[in-house]
Amino acid sequence: MKLTNRTLVIMAKAPRPGSVKTRLVGSLSGEAVAELYRCLLNDTIALAQELEKVEVVLMCPAFDVEDLSSAVPKAVRIVPQTGQGLAAGLASVFAHFATSVHQRVIAFNSDSPHLPASVLDMAFHLLDCRDLVVGPTNDGGYYLVGARASHPGLCAGDGMGTGRALETLLARAHALGLTTHLTDPFYDIDVAADLCRLANELERVPGKAPRTAKWLSVWASAGCGKGHR
Repeated sequence: MKLTNRTLVIMAKAPRPGSVKTRLVGSLSGEAVAELYRCLLNDTIALAQELEKVEVVLMCPAFDVEDLSSAVPKAVRIVPQTGQGLAAGLASVFAHFATSVHQRVIAFNSDSPHLPASVLDMAFHLLDCRDLVVGPTNDGGYYLVGARASHPGLCAGDGMGTGRALETLLARAHALGLTTHLTDPFYDIDVAADLCRLANELERVPGKAPRTAKWLSVWASAGCGKGHR
């Protein structure tokens, strides 16, 4: 384990058909979505491990720990969250890891291996002078949230997973008197159009997320992406 005051927690699930990236089911089979998610997750872990002096941890629902451990590198620590759902998971991240006034903790989604590592590095730097750092997505959500302490009520369940998730989070932060900063907006992978955007990006720079790029190349070669581009 790295001795550091920076912890990056990837919010993960076991790559099980029907439980991950469910909005892609219909465009892809459940089995294909699970395999795609496995690629996204492992490329996201590789991205996180590029950062210097950062401990990389996975957090997942307790019932996913065993299956997830067989899908990712053995060296990556997996911590079960308390409770069910994304809101409980985010609350667990900061309750578990933000236990020192010097600690900087970022919860990061598991499907953004295409994010520049510099954005994550900058988010950690911003936590030296801000209480909360948030990475907004183009659909009204967020791909990361970082804090220096646990703030009960900040990540309550209502509003999570909707187009107002970012707005709701920032309103709660304001009510708690937290100083905040937004990183660059980015896109995550929720629907077929996002997948095609990622395929186009990785076709140009496959080394950014090699496992995902290979999977998408096979998908595109089979004509599965035709009609969405």
